[in-house]
Amino acid sequence: MKKIILGCLGMAIALSSCVSQKKYAELEAKQKETQDLLNSATVKLNSCLEEKATADARMQTLEEQNAFLKANNQELINNMGNLTTLTAKGADNLEKSLESLREKDLTIRKLQDAVTRRDSVNLSLVQSLKGVLGNLDDEDIEISVEKGVVFVSISDKLLFSSGSYNVNSAAKEVLGKVAKVVNNKPDFEFMVEGHTDNVPYSSGVLLDNWDLSAKRATSIVRVLQNDFGVDPARMTAAGRSYYVPLASNDSAADRAKNRRTRIVVLPKLDQFYSMIEEGMDDPAINN
Repeated sequence: MKKIILGCLGMAIALSSCVSQKKYAELEAKQKETQDLLNSATVKLNSCLEEKATADARMQTLEEQNAFLKANNQELINNMGNLTTLTAKGADNLEKSLESLREKDLTIRKLQDAVTRRDSVNLSLVQSLKGVLGNLDDEDIEISVEKGVVFVSISDKLLFSSGSYNVNSAAKEVLGKVAKVVNNKPDFEFMVEGHTDNVPYSSGVLLDNWDLSAKRATSIVRVLQNDFGVDPARMTAAGRSYYVPLASNDSAADRAKNRRTRIVVLPKLDQFYSMIEEGMDDPAINN
């Protein structure tokens, strides 16, 4: 009987052990499946975290680029505004410069026209002088134009005796011809210059070559005024002594060249200005 009971107990234990082992296997399988799901979820989570980190980094980069572009765009807008202002000022300055150039060009043209008119008058004067004095020796009298001024240079041997300031009678023929021309040109003034060589003057009441050159100039002026009716208001007498020589004074021939009287014919300044004003009013120039 005892053996029967022990057998039954053994069978019961065996049956109980079999059921628990099966259940354990199921649980173990379930646990493995769950673990696999967990591992798969963990992998996906890590992948998502990596993608999020990448996306965050890209977003940060895009935000920085966006901020840079906004700042750059604002700078460009500001620069465009400044450029517009500068362009407007530049256009205005350019227009002012062009207007100034036009005015200067017009002024230059007017001055050139006035100079041309002056030169035409001078040419007429030179032709008149050469016409009345053309039969004289070129070594004794010379007519020239320098820088818009007409010069008549007369050798002293035609005008004075050596060391004298008294005009000789033969000289009055020459001075009469000069007076005829200048009297026909009332718009001109002129200066009579006396020049000597460097040989010191020591005779008579005069002090030196300055005195001699000045006295010779005033003697010529008086003859033109008293004998030929030249308006004294148009004349100036000047002594230059030997300080403006034509030659070196080293020889008798050179000293003879330096002893001369020079008549400098000048247009009146107000007449020259009138030429300029006339040029400014000339429609041919202003159009």
